[in-house]
Parts: sequence; C-alpha cells; structure tokens
Amino acid sequence: MAVNKVYPDAGAALEGVVRDGITIMAGGFGLCGIPEKLIDALVDSGVKDLTIISNNCGIDGAGLGKLLERGQIRKMISSYVGENKLFAEQYLSGALELEFNPQGTLAERIRAGGAGIPAFFTKTGVGTLVAEGKELREFDGETYVMERALKADLAIVKAQKGDTEGNLVFNKTARNFNPEMATAAAVTVVEVEELVEVGGIDPDAVHTPGIFVSRIIHGINYEKRIERVTTRPRAA
Repeated sequence: MAVNKVYPDAGAALEGVVRDGITIMAGGFGLCGIPEKLIDALVDSGVKDLTIISNNCGIDGAGLGKLLERGQIRKMISSYVGENKLFAEQYLSGALELEFNPQGTLAERIRAGGAGIPAFFTKTGVGTLVAEGKELREFDGETYVMERALKADLAIVKAQKGDTEGNLVFNKTARNFNPEMATAAAVTVVEVEELVEVGGIDPDAVHTPGIFVSRIIHGINYEKRIERVTTRPRAA
C-alpha cells in the first residue's frame, strides 16, 4: 500500500514528531538552502530544550535565529557562530551550550551517522581544544583524533525540487549539509520549492533518494535573503 508523504503545510508535517528535548538537524549554509518554513513551524509549536545540529544558527531574527531569540534552543552542535550576535552572547554568558566542530568534521560526522559508521579518525583538530577528552591514535606515524558520528530524532531539509515519493534535487550551495542530514535522522521532513509527480525527475539527477524522506511539503514565497552583501557599485 502506497504511503502519502505529502502534507498540506509545515505545521502538519511536524505534527507528532516534535517534542521538548529532541535533537534536530537543520540543513543549509548561512541563510542559503535553509528549511525556513519548517523553522517557522518549530517556532510556532513552542517546542523547547532543543539540541540543534546545524552549520550555524542563522542571523539575528532570521533562520534558526528565530528559535534562539525565543529561548527554544538548549544546545548547538555547529561550526560557525557567524553573524548572529545573540548566538555569541548566549554562548559567552553560559545560557547556551555549544559543541564546536571544524566544518569538514561536522559534515563527516553527519555523513557517518547516515552511513551507519559509529566513529572515524581525522587529523583535523589534533593539538587543539577540539581534541580535548577524545581518543587519539597513531596511524603511519601521524596522530589522529576520533570523532563520533551524529544522528538526530528529526532532520528538517530544504530542496529545490522533489517528487511525491521524496526523491530530491538540491540547488548549488543548498547541497551543503542538506543531503547528509536527510540520511541521518529517525524522521526526515523536507520542504521543496517545486513539487512534481513521480517520474518528473530524471533518476540520474536525484541527489537524495525518497527512501530517506518521511514527509514532504511544497513551500512557497521564499525570501532568499543575503546574509552579508559584499558587492560594490558598478563603475560609471
């Protein structure tokens, strides 16, 4: 019997899978490719004491920053504080627990979680605070630090295009973290800008197979914000 994975909106898609104290992976890079409709639904749900696994925490008033300013996040597992002043303030004051990761290590911990690999060794972080309290091992005369895989209760993911079975295509920078997170959670909920019927995506173009996707929504009216504008005026 076919399972209908398509839900009418973000709130409905998260119903029954969010609760206080869970661990959530949130895809995207800066403000690019973030699941903004699902983030807004988390804000509206009032769920709290969350552990969020994400490269960063959006910016003040946007993205995951909305959850942060409402005190819904207890811990961040991330690699970049970025432009979010509240993130830095909460961390420095002790109000927010933070587990820092080198960016590549964070991506690999998530990928390993989805691949069923419990841990791996990397040279990144050896001799720094990142390696404190972790197992060190020597391979071929070089020292490596052991990093544990990451898994989550829920992954919220943003894709450019998806079909009703959850096969996904990501757009450029949005492929940072989103595809890996889709594989590493007990439940994966996806928002897509374009929703098509099965067969509407070339099988060779699929980045994430629908087997990893539990629920999907069609999002509209995306804001497409730029985190920091760095262009200069054109010469006359």
